[in-house]
Amino acid sequence: MLTQPTFLVHAADVSIDNMGSPIRRSPYLVLLVACLATFAINLDTNLVNVALPSLTRQLGATTRDLQWIVDAYNLAFAALVLGAGSLGDRFGRRPLLITGLLGFAVASGAGALCDGAAQLVAVRLVMGVFAAMIFPTTLSIITNAFPDRGRRAGAIGIWGAVVGVGVAAGPVTGGFLLEHFWWGSVFVALVPMAVLTAALAIWLVPESRDPLAPGVDVRGVLAASATVGVLVYTIIEAPHRGWHSTATLGGFVGTVVLAVVFGLLERHAANPMLDLSVFRTRAFSAASLSVTVAFFALFGFIFLVTQYFQYVRGYGPLSTGVRILPVAAAIASGAALGPVLVARFGTRTVVMAGLTSLGASFAWISQSPADMSYGVIVAQMLLMGAGLGLTQVPATESILSVLPAAKAGVGSAINDATREAGGTLGVAIVGSVFASLFSSHLGHSALADLPGLAQARSSVGAAYAVAHGDPVLVASVQHAFMAAFDAGCLVGAAICWAGALAALFLPGRVRRQSPASPALTELVGAR
Repeated sequence: MLTQPTFLVHAADVSIDNMGSPIRRSPYLVLLVACLATFAINLDTNLVNVALPSLTRQLGATTRDLQWIVDAYNLAFAALVLGAGSLGDRFGRRPLLITGLLGFAVASGAGALCDGAAQLVAVRLVMGVFAAMIFPTTLSIITNAFPDRGRRAGAIGIWGAVVGVGVAAGPVTGGFLLEHFWWGSVFVALVPMAVLTAALAIWLVPESRDPLAPGVDVRGVLAASATVGVLVYTIIEAPHRGWHSTATLGGFVGTVVLAVVFGLLERHAANPMLDLSVFRTRAFSAASLSVTVAFFALFGFIFLVTQYFQYVRGYGPLSTGVRILPVAAAIASGAALGPVLVARFGTRTVVMAGLTSLGASFAWISQSPADMSYGVIVAQMLLMGAGLGLTQVPATESILSVLPAAKAGVGSAINDATREAGGTLGVAIVGSVFASLFSSHLGHSALADLPGLAQARSSVGAAYAVAHGDPVLVASVQHAFMAAFDAGCLVGAAICWAGALAALFLPGRVRRQSPASPALTELVGAR
């Protein structure tokens, strides 16, 4: 039977009911709501990924359109999540969660009504705004519901396992819907999930906030949004403008300038959106980088593998979803096992092992032929999923352990921002490397002299359409796809292994202190 422990009440962080009185809730009911909200967001990402080939066929979306359909959501999320976390700390996490869920439901319904790629990109941007309101509240309410670090680590492990469940349910659910309904059904499916979770949040989640939190740092939010936006836009457009073009180089220079401006603004702001001093703590900065790298790998892989299964192997959307299940199961298992291994071996060892496994899986995939047996693909996905699961939960717990519970919203938002920034860059960088090399190989293939070459270069689906089933032309398209696919995987492997080296700065084993002051926990091996 679940107990009903009282929330830890901090001097600057309280849980109150609608009448303003301290209340009690089972932390596991709060965890349930947080996991459902997390599930809805992860379901969305993977529903859309499995629909990418359908969007090419039914909306005429190019590879660049597909990147923006995925990354418009991630971009808005990554750019706004820090500001949203601050809002939750200041004005209350519960109303922010409920507002985000209801707005997400409305935007999802609007997505199903779009009749062009540009409209869908705009809707995805709006969905990302509301997702930015939802996600930091999930971790912050967990942090306040579980003040004891040991129990909190277990709760975050469950929360992390939900990511794996979302990865599993998304492709299968999306595949089923696409096989029986039109592409917009993948957005309609999100509406009841978001509405139900909002209703449960109203009923079960107590209010918590930091009444001493300052107002929103508007200049910081704008500078952060501009920095991320210019970087992602530059990377996605680079294959079409040229990596050495003036526009591309100017975009990278502009990103650096904006990043410097953001740093100066935050350094001199009276109440900065992001206290940059937290990154001086190696446990915090190394953990943030680890989360970024892990989700760079996951989002980049899903973006490519859904197209591989449907274009190269000829599977339908549902068959593709079912075949992605092993990576999801491994993520969930790794996330659940992570806290146990951390208690025995320490955060540093577990996260390094996870990122090394991620890199190894990418390197292995890059050496695989187009007709690789599915049994070998399963082994590759198990290695990848286990690596991601082992990385994300220990790294997330390390981020949250540095800050006091009163600042849970900011800590959660930083974790979410690094996650979404990683995912955004994963799709942008891996997708752009893929698009550049796919186009280049087509230009030196049997399609080079065809009048439809320009159309073929716009997307994989268009290239197969230009080939018209001709065995020689189809083989050329497949060769171009696999060459670009392998290069994208090698990029993923290199970044994961670099992240594993950076994880050397994570703490070793943790010596537990009073749960009331997690920020003061001594991190053995952090120095």
